[in-house]
Amino acid sequence: MDTMERLAAIEAIRQVKARYFRGVDDRNSALVRSILAEDCVLDYRGCCTDPASGIDHLPAMNKVMEGRLNWPDARETGGPHMVTVHQGHDPDITVESETAASGIWAFTDRLFLPPGGPFTRLTGWGRYHETYVRNDEGWKLRTTRIERLRVEVA
Repeated sequence: MDTMERLAAIEAIRQVKARYFRGVDDRNSALVRSILAEDCVLDYRGCCTDPASGIDHLPAMNKVMEGRLNWPDARETGGPHMVTVHQGHDPDITVESETAASGIWAFTDRLFLPPGGPFTRLTGWGRYHETYVRNDEGWKLRTTRIERLRVEVA
């Protein structure tokens, strides 16, 4: 790949991740599925665990999802009153070939939950470690794993 092709691939992957964040926060399951590789593996184990305390604030989120079609319908995620806000930045993307890439994204996420539970707000900081594959449909998210740096609840 020449420099322009590599830069175009990086920008396409940035758009994939932007659509992921928007799809998750808007509860748009079709949008999220559209950016996933058919054989994706999304590892959310420990996604709400604070590494300092070891407390897992939302154990129900500890899942490994395999396959694009297993992404849940919007009505199955978080209940009708939970709001999520994801902000990703500082991508470190390596284009390994014309059809493979990897990336690390810094991110902050906020989950707002209805009153009555042990907390109403979770704020987390961490990194997504991801791989991408390019197929006839373009660049797709193949694998993801969350590395948590900190989690706070209120």
